[in-house]
Amino acid sequence: QVQFVESGGGLVQSGGSLRLACKAPGRTFSASAMAWFRQASGKEREFVAGIGRWGGPYYANSVLDRFFIPRDNAWNTMYLQMNNLKAGDTAVYYCNALKTYGLTDAANEIWGQGTQVTVSS
Repeated sequence: QVQFVESGGGLVQSGGSLRLACKAPGRTFSASAMAWFRQASGKEREFVAGIGRWGGPYYANSVLDRFFIPRDNAWNTMYLQMNNLKAGDTAVYYCNALKTYGLTDAANEIWGQGTQVTVSS
């Protein structure tokens, strides 16, 4: 069963911007905290950014001051605004619930298809 659907990826030049979206089809997020993760080719999946339904966003050091999660009070869509993209940001981006707000562990072992972000240098 697909829990989340990611969209918005694409090919962009270094320094460019993209906005990703994560939805839970037909419903609001049941979890109280959500996050973005990414997996580059040949590497393990890593935490990128998280947000709580009642808590502010927090970010991995590698994306701090470049990536942002805008607040969505409806709690049915999570965005990731990515600015000043670098070649090292190239990866498949996924969203998932968080086990605990403020930490970085995903709650679910099942992942969606993700959305590919490719940054050309």
